[in-house]
Amino acid sequence: MEPPARPDAPTGRGELVTTLDEMLRTGGRAVLRSATGMGRTTVAEAVAAAAEARGETVLWLAPEAADLEVAGTSAAALLASVPCAALERLSKPQRLAIAMFRRETEAPDTGWDRVALRLAMVEVLRALAATGPVLLVVDNAHWLDQESADLLRFALRLAPPSLRVLLAESLHHGGEVADALCGLGTPRVPLRPLDADEVSELLVRRGLPSRLAGRVHRASGGNPRLALAVGRSLAEAPGPAHHADTLPLSGEAGELARRLLAEAPADAYLTLLHAALAARPTTALLRRAGRNPAEAEAALAAAARAGLLTVRDDNAVVFTAELLPATLAADAGWAGCAAAHAALAAAVDDVVEAARHRALAVDTADEELAAELTTAAATCRRRGNRALAAELGLLAAERTPADRPAAELARLVGAAEDAGCAGRADLARRAGAAVLAREASPADRVRARLAVIDSAGQALGDLDETFAHVIEDAAGDPALCAAVQLRIANKLNLYDGDPVRSRAAAAEAGVLAAVSGDRVAEAMALTAQARMGRILGDPGAERILAEALAVPAPTDPLGILNSPRYLAVRHALFDDRLADARTQLLALLPAAERSGSAEDLFSVLRALAEVETRRGRCQSALGYARRALDLTNEAGLSPGPAWYIAAIAETAGGSFRRAAGYARRGVQASEEEQDRVFLSRNLHALGLVELVTGDPVKAVTTLRRVGGSEAGQQVVDPSVLRWHGELAEALVATDAPEEAADLLDGVRPVAERLGRTTVLAALDRAQALCLAAAGDPAAAVDLLEQTAARFAEADLPLERGRTLLALARVERRRRRRAPARAALQAATEVFTLAGARPWLDITTEAPSVPDTGLLRPTTLTEAELRLAVLVGEGASNQEAAAKLFLSVKTVEARLTRIYQKLDVRSRAQLATALRTR
Repeated sequence: MEPPARPDAPTGRGELVTTLDEMLRTGGRAVLRSATGMGRTTVAEAVAAAAEARGETVLWLAPEAADLEVAGTSAAALLASVPCAALERLSKPQRLAIAMFRRETEAPDTGWDRVALRLAMVEVLRALAATGPVLLVVDNAHWLDQESADLLRFALRLAPPSLRVLLAESLHHGGEVADALCGLGTPRVPLRPLDADEVSELLVRRGLPSRLAGRVHRASGGNPRLALAVGRSLAEAPGPAHHADTLPLSGEAGELARRLLAEAPADAYLTLLHAALAARPTTALLRRAGRNPAEAEAALAAAARAGLLTVRDDNAVVFTAELLPATLAADAGWAGCAAAHAALAAAVDDVVEAARHRALAVDTADEELAAELTTAAATCRRRGNRALAAELGLLAAERTPADRPAAELARLVGAAEDAGCAGRADLARRAGAAVLAREASPADRVRARLAVIDSAGQALGDLDETFAHVIEDAAGDPALCAAVQLRIANKLNLYDGDPVRSRAAAAEAGVLAAVSGDRVAEAMALTAQARMGRILGDPGAERILAEALAVPAPTDPLGILNSPRYLAVRHALFDDRLADARTQLLALLPAAERSGSAEDLFSVLRALAEVETRRGRCQSALGYARRALDLTNEAGLSPGPAWYIAAIAETAGGSFRRAAGYARRGVQASEEEQDRVFLSRNLHALGLVELVTGDPVKAVTTLRRVGGSEAGQQVVDPSVLRWHGELAEALVATDAPEEAADLLDGVRPVAERLGRTTVLAALDRAQALCLAAAGDPAAAVDLLEQTAARFAEADLPLERGRTLLALARVERRRRRRAPARAALQAATEVFTLAGARPWLDITTEAPSVPDTGLLRPTTLTEAELRLAVLVGEGASNQEAAAKLFLSVKTVEARLTRIYQKLDVRSRAQLATALRTR
């Protein structure tokens, strides 16, 4: 009857486990309530494991549904789990009553002695409590039979305070058992759903792709068991599952969804079905659709109690998990759904929704209805809802009469392009397959396949066949070939990591666009060339960008992500012209919100988060990063970029722990999608956190991966991803200053040639640490003071704060306490104004926390320890150099650092310090 051992808290439940444990230790009673699949048992097991780890006795009772029908089953199971020693002190009548109750002795016709049995249960619990604290966990308390519940209620009322009780029960039940056993005042603790980040962690722990996290979270509503079932189903599905909006309605996920829905009363079914089929269900809409007001309210209230939906203050009805309405619709069948759609068509007050419901209420061709749907799709396009436009376009094609094949084909192609813009790979593939199954022209086939490519986001690795077909279809048409070459340029950059070939493909696209007179494609081609030129360190990139900005191309077909205006913003960000970048981004934001392109809107939000981070507006950066992350989850975009931007925003103003979590998930997702660009970025974010939180060894490993990846991608311009200074600082912290100096010497000429002044300032900060490590702290201080002033002039507060921290570190090593305190105080003021919470924690903890990675490392590296031991045993510098295969100069510099770390001034003090340590 003991729960399985769980050494770690369940995903997303660590704080809850701690809260329950504290409640039990202070109040003695707690009730845990949740819907099916939320992990009540897992949390109860974790609480029990914590109690056992403290040496407490744990009694575990977990009745099943069948136990309700057999009187006394649960109480008998509990008594059977009690050690025999606890029964020996019972009186003879009590032992006899237990024996009869457990069917060990035949009971008289009058039944067992209930009074003796109740007293026996009391004595058993008292005997256990006499040896120390006892935790009784009753899982599935709602399945306790009445006889057992009465017996436990009596026993617990008389039990000593050292007996604690945790009850776990379903939300579906009214809580009568919990009230009886624990009392009306006992805290009821609801088990909340997991958020998207916790779902990602759950998937990773179970070996499922982290890139599915957003889709799984929306489908499951954060229900852990449902999330795992959906995750397994999507992971096993063919194609790019992380973009699919086709939910698994069979198998484990479908069965669990049906179990959840069964917890609502049967008479709530029609109301729930209407809510499931409506685009924006509200209580008023359900009433207008023919549902009796009282019945509808009762049904919604019951469903809310069961955890199936919520009714918001504005009367909007929202299902807790997307799989629930999908399952309702699937199980209703066509006839049931058609009737509900007909009722909703008459009730909605939006022409687009009315057209959609009318189309779904019939299954016959009707050109008038198809034309109405086409108009509705155009309305959605203007509203920026390209996903709904794609759905309506597909419906319009399905309702088009057979004698109008041209109209049907046009509607399918339009639906595919809407889906591609919205990032809906499932709809794009569905529309594209329909186009390819018809007598379509090469141009229409190209447009359909390009929509599939556009919908894939960063996950371009599985589309080689699609590219091969689209190249063949486009042959001979310069305009189509230009469009294809632009996608090839994008793939060569993101997936292949080859900016040279990407720039060549973009140049070819530009030539083809000029031949065909396609100014939009021409502007996009020049933009792509400028983007790759910047990466490759080509000074001519700015001239090419200026040419792209001068092309008189309409904005709408161009989009934002691939437009010269957006690239100009990126260049301003790379150059730390942050006020200019922010102004341009805010001007682009309304257009991105109207465009209906999730990728465009994400790109603007991402850039705003980056700009605000660099400007030291940390809380604003967190807000933009959260919006970008929410959009990624809602639209099913590739998660690697969103997790990267969340990591850098958290590093600036949130939490280093959360930043590391985001970065690790971003690394995994980028590896899964073979996205080399954001693999480098997420590794950089992770390496920075490792460096500043005192793990330079890990930081070196991580940042070396960044360097290798960037070299493989032929990235030359150090302003695109500023990893060089971080790696140099980590190398200095791991006793490799010579390697750090070589790294800085290699990148500095490139930064000087390209005029990257703020990059040079970051390199100077690392150079100063190299000087300090080489035994020249005075020069290091001078350089750090100059660098801090340059960062202040450039209005880069976080960089200035980091430099002041480095200055404090060097001054402390020189035993110049007052300048060190002044630098630390200045850093504190900078971080306070910026809202840089994690960096403030570093400045606050600096005096007492050894080896933060930025301030006062006092632990010796392995190389330093070897030298210290030799010198402490009496070796001269020359002897130590010979034994360690080092130069005498390196030994002298390293010995200086050892003296500073251990706060000693002589070899004798060093030997004493080593013996003490």
